[in-house]
Amino acid sequence: MANNIIPVFVIIPLGAAFVVSLIGKRIKKSADVLGVLATLGLFIASIASVLKTAEAGMLIYKVGVWMPPIGITMVMDSLTAFMLLTVNLVAFLIALYSVDYMERFTSKWNFYTLFLLMLAGMNGVIITGDIFNLFVFLEIASVASYALVAFGTEREELEAAFKYMVMGTVGSFFILLGIALIYGYTSTLNMADIAGVLLDKGMGRIMFFVSVLFIMGFGLKAALVPFHAWLPDAHPSAPAPISAMLSGVLIKSLGVYAIARIFYNVIGMNREFSNILMFLGALSMVAGVFLAIGQFDLKRLLAYHSISQIGYVVLGIGLATPLGILGGLFHLFNHSIFKSLLFLNSGAVEYAAETRDLNKMGGLNERMPVTGGTSLFASMAISGIPPFNGFFSKLIIIFAAVQADRPVYAFWAALASVITLASFMKVQKFAFFGKLGDGLKRVKEAPLFMKAAMVVLAFICLFGGLLLQPAISKKFLSPSVEALTTGTDYGNNVFRSAGK
Repeated sequence: MANNIIPVFVIIPLGAAFVVSLIGKRIKKSADVLGVLATLGLFIASIASVLKTAEAGMLIYKVGVWMPPIGITMVMDSLTAFMLLTVNLVAFLIALYSVDYMERFTSKWNFYTLFLLMLAGMNGVIITGDIFNLFVFLEIASVASYALVAFGTEREELEAAFKYMVMGTVGSFFILLGIALIYGYTSTLNMADIAGVLLDKGMGRIMFFVSVLFIMGFGLKAALVPFHAWLPDAHPSAPAPISAMLSGVLIKSLGVYAIARIFYNVIGMNREFSNILMFLGALSMVAGVFLAIGQFDLKRLLAYHSISQIGYVVLGIGLATPLGILGGLFHLFNHSIFKSLLFLNSGAVEYAAETRDLNKMGGLNERMPVTGGTSLFASMAISGIPPFNGFFSKLIIIFAAVQADRPVYAFWAALASVITLASFMKVQKFAFFGKLGDGLKRVKEAPLFMKAAMVVLAFICLFGGLLLQPAISKKFLSPSVEALTTGTDYGNNVFRSAGK
């Protein structure tokens, strides 16, 4: 019966999206209620999934009762549960924030329908055990996100959404081509079965080409340099809740998670793949932060920092050591928290001051103390200042690089963190400190639900380091690391759990 929790993560958001599309326009506030309740239910279910996998190990749901590899399976191991908790925690707080923020837009029910479809796609990518279904869920999330970037229907939003759609389609083509070639080589789409076939047949030349296609395709979804060009336009153009979702969890579930799952558990990590991921991670980390520091559009600045911070995650995972993977996954969670908070802060500022230009701000702490205070917490967290959560994950990644005899990567990680601090000190100085800017006398603090979401995220930024405590880590982080370090034995675990 425990296995029945797995499809809930797709059924709830899809069902809620359908109901919102039917009654959201007719019954006022129904979209808000259904959106918040659906995401709250998913968050509670994700906590249960963490506890279940920590206790029982891997869970398998056989769709249509067909045994793998013939039937489609949904798989929940510790890495799955870790990602589900990360995604659905952020989604719940963003849905809460949207209750007030989205009042400025018409057709609020359209927003929640697309938001829930995007969430269903992300959850589907995480739980599926079938590589073609991974592509299907990825496309559901991607198409919904294209529409949400264009939600404001202004020229800037439409242009950014079109650019995002074109580049996203190119990435999807690379992924689909790779899946087709894998099927031709292994005659199966079940990820566990693919892992077993590759162990028997060996990689072959075609699999190296497939690996390159996956790095390009999923790297584009993750916005790794040099596949990042869509992100600096898409994130600033979207409504603040969607910017937070795109940067906080979408690029991780569709990009980083897929890379980690496929290269560790299906294809198998080797030195060549490790070197490629480390290089792309370091390149993104450094290029993103240098592109960010000169920006004065607040949301564009945050968008470039998303590229930089995702570089830390990929560097940690690419090191392919238990400590590196721990640092990468922990930073994935931490970045989801503090970057979502920063985008929500930017949304609150734009909501109240009607500008994203740092040069037109100043002294907002006087009028918006909650937004200013939570923004300071998030700025310290992303910059790696103790005792905030980002400090611990960055430190682990730096130590892991030194331990793996990669001191150059450790140096670039430390340097990028220093430049990140400089960038966010600029944000605090221009936006929140100093004298109140001209025309900002009537600015008011954000409404209640927006403040509540920001305060909860700030609280996690401050106390997130406690996740490294052994009592918590052994149920949350450590099993997730173990799920990747088991490598292609993932396939045997799936069939064993399925009863074969």
